[in-house]
Amino acid sequence: MRKLAIGLALLGLWSACKPGSDKKTLPIFGSRTPISKTVDGKTVTDTIYQTIPKFKFVNQYGDSITNKSLDGDIYVADFFFTTCPSICPVMARNMLTVYNTFKSTGDFKIISHTIDPKHDSVPELKKYADKLGVAGNTWWFLQGKKEDTYTIAEKNYLVAVKKDSTAAGGYIHAGYFVLIDKQKRIRGAYDGTDPKQVEQLIADIKTLQAEPDEHIAQ
Repeated sequence: MRKLAIGLALLGLWSACKPGSDKKTLPIFGSRTPISKTVDGKTVTDTIYQTIPKFKFVNQYGDSITNKSLDGDIYVADFFFTTCPSICPVMARNMLTVYNTFKSTGDFKIISHTIDPKHDSVPELKKYADKLGVAGNTWWFLQGKKEDTYTIAEKNYLVAVKKDSTAAGGYIHAGYFVLIDKQKRIRGAYDGTDPKQVEQLIADIKTLQAEPDEHIAQ
């Protein structure tokens, strides 16, 4: 958990410091592995970056959603539950701003993973999406096995989640919006309860959209 906290702190620090910068590319977060190979008789080093692994969940329409469903898309991921009485309503309102900005964009998605799959059935997720005014396939609310959701949250998206009977609603989770590029690499994390950071997320999505598909940031 200490490594997780440090990773989130670094992501939050970058997000907070980014406004005002004229940098045109975004950093890549997560672990990286140098790979040496020989090209034209010379040894060169490439970098293999951490990516979001294979997954399989179900969305509010009852459709199976896998990592392949997001091929060619920039996307934002977050974690919530429909009965959350604390930060989730604020996060949802702020994510609606992101949704309304990009819902007509062909290469963008939002995926919101419920951390309470026992309650948040497909019909409950559809009801929640309808209440927000979300339609179509830009924003998916995903349900799956609890262990799968918690593992991908903490291990891959670096977002802390856990069940806690003493917490409001019975769960504790970080309110980060995690930005993922078309190569499924983490490019930023933003406090989903802070409108200023959500504005920065929107600007950074546009930066990613302007990157050539073959671009690899260092």
